[in-house]
Parts: sequence; C-alpha cells; structure tokens
Amino acid sequence: MRPLKLKVLWLTIGWTYLAVVIYGSLTSSPPDLPGFPGADKWLHLIAYTMMMLWFGFLYRSRRSLLVLGASFIALGIVLDLLQGATSYRSMEFLDMMANALGVLIGGLLARTRIGLALSRLERLIFEGPG
Repeated sequence: MRPLKLKVLWLTIGWTYLAVVIYGSLTSSPPDLPGFPGADKWLHLIAYTMMMLWFGFLYRSRRSLLVLGASFIALGIVLDLLQGATSYRSMEFLDMMANALGVLIGGLLARTRIGLALSRLERLIFEGPG
C-alpha cells in the first residue's frame, strides 16, 4: 500500500463504494437508468472502472493490481449469478463482460500518472500548491 497520510479515509471511501456496488447489484429496486440502449452496460463499465481505479490509487504494485482485478472480476460474476437467482433481477453475460472490461480499464489507468491522484491530492492538502 502507498504511504498515504489519509489512508483510513481513502480505504473507507473505497470500501463504501464497493458496498454501494454490491447493494446496487442486488437490490430489488435499482435506480432508474438513462433511457438509451445499453445504458446499463455503460453503468457496469463505469462502476467497475472507478472501483478498480480507486483501489489502484491505494495499491500500485503489479501484484496488488492483479489480485484486485481478479477479485473484482470474480465479484462481478458472482453478483450477476446472484441476480439470476432472484425473481426480480436477471443474469446477463454482457453485464459480466462490461464489469471485466471496466476492471481492465481501471487497472490500466491506475498504472498511468492518473494512479498518482491521491498522492498528489495529499501533497496539495498538506504542503500547499507551491
């Protein structure tokens, strides 16, 4: 894990986001989506990209990103299977693919300068803009 001064805050935000994704995936009354075709696939892609990227801010090593990525892909599959086991949601292979693609995109972004965002934010908070 990166040496961040606010790591408890950043981890709390990440775990809260993860809980919201799980809740949103399993609730019987999900939020209304925009009315264009494929909107739910875009939501899956964005949600998993952001989840992977956020944890990529915190864990930067290749091994950590691989473990996180595999875990989030497995989570997406399990959540979709659980949706299929309910009477009020459905399992969709394309949702699983969108989740996995989001994890891949988030992991790749985390390996760029974007992955340094929290370190830079903390430097700005604690040292100022100069």
